[in-house]
Amino acid sequence: MNKRVKNYQLILFLIIAAAVPYIHGTPVHAKAPIALDQKLNHLLMNESDLQGAIAGISVRSASSGQIIYDHMGETRLRVASNMKLLTAAAALNALGVNYRFNTDVLTEGRIKGKTLYGSLYLKGYGDPTLLKTDLDHMAKQIKESGINKIKGDLVGDDSCFDNVRYSTDLPWSDETTYYGAQISALTVSPDKDYDAGTVIVRVKPSSHQGTKPTVSVSPKTSFVKIVNQVVTGPADSKKDLKIERGHGNNIITISGAIPLNSKSEREWVGVWEPTNYTLALFKQSLSEHGIKLTGKIRTGKTPKDAIERISHSSMPLSELLVPFMKLSNNGHAEVLTKEMGRIVKGEGSWEKGLEVIQNELPNFGVNPKTILLRDGSGISHVNLIPANQISQLLYSVQNKPWFPIFLNSLPVAGESEKRVGGSLRNRLRTPLTKGKVWAKTGTISTVTSLSGYVQTKSGEKLIFSILLNNLLDEEKGKKIEDRIVEVLANQ
Repeated sequence: MNKRVKNYQLILFLIIAAAVPYIHGTPVHAKAPIALDQKLNHLLMNESDLQGAIAGISVRSASSGQIIYDHMGETRLRVASNMKLLTAAAALNALGVNYRFNTDVLTEGRIKGKTLYGSLYLKGYGDPTLLKTDLDHMAKQIKESGINKIKGDLVGDDSCFDNVRYSTDLPWSDETTYYGAQISALTVSPDKDYDAGTVIVRVKPSSHQGTKPTVSVSPKTSFVKIVNQVVTGPADSKKDLKIERGHGNNIITISGAIPLNSKSEREWVGVWEPTNYTLALFKQSLSEHGIKLTGKIRTGKTPKDAIERISHSSMPLSELLVPFMKLSNNGHAEVLTKEMGRIVKGEGSWEKGLEVIQNELPNFGVNPKTILLRDGSGISHVNLIPANQISQLLYSVQNKPWFPIFLNSLPVAGESEKRVGGSLRNRLRTPLTKGKVWAKTGTISTVTSLSGYVQTKSGEKLIFSILLNNLLDEEKGKKIEDRIVEVLANQ
């Protein structure tokens, strides 16, 4: 063999060797620093709260994407709200950072004088940030257009999404909670946390022991009925409140006791049928602006010849991502899932929306054949994703033009401002980690998760995904997550 052939063989060998870590676009494992390996292995082996549980952990270099620590990283596990990382990335890619949700007001019939002889339509396109004040503004615009009487019906059109209100695996016990509220294309949020399809119930103790406290609902509405069975207890007594909404109705029963001179308590409660709830609030807004409705309230599709009078737009997706991810808003995740199905597949359903997410995953280096998706929020106990796939997504999205928006939406460790720290504002507050961890939290029964980015003491950035399953105590699981992140930050 001559010298030239040998040189060609050597060059070919070096090229192949350099390419091996990136065969099929997936980084292989790099050897972890001995100290990191030892510290994490020691932590996992000595955590008594992990006995009988499963921990999937994946740590990558943010610069190279190589895995530097892997503990059951290829095992499919329940991810809780870490599922939102996939939903957010897919939505940014499929819908775009400037995407907005509209809510339209349309009329059919004719207008004569100041009377509309026909029906008024409120058509929703899934906006989860619509507020009562927005409905007020629409009513004001109708009034300013010269209409003060409607001789017809007020019709709510939520047909942009299907009529399936709950995701497949939502536990029945969650259906009245704010995080399990019904999903509709026409819905209203009670405040700027944007928990669509809910009301806020406030209980304020009275000034006299043994009497009923004051109960109020926000936004103020007669759509829900309050049954007040609470008493004001002694000042030194324990708070014991139970707020329950009946299945299939909007009767909210409040029972128990609240101590004298204690702070008011509040709870978000999901309503039954958010479309009708929105219509009830809009009728209220019309009345408050002097517009009389002679017909009834009902749901239905907007006629093709209806005339658009008002179109309200939500904030862009780039801004919506902040309350969605920082506050881990389940409703936003499911609305985005259905909206991706509507825009990309022509059907606003979970089935089509999840197809879009699955189809987007290869764009982030994620292998869809390794995962099982059941919803967009992670509330399902059937969602299954390996930690290595989540860390792969977090590595790949760094190259997307919308990555700064994605990163900005993640909770920041130890930052007390709600729209900055989000669900991490009371965690990882030491100088080592405060402001240096950007990560998505997740919690469902027996499961906690934490995945994101950490700036290490040496100035390197690491990507991590921690999935803890089969826990007896989720709060103890969060403390384990924090200890793992502290080990990473100390590198």
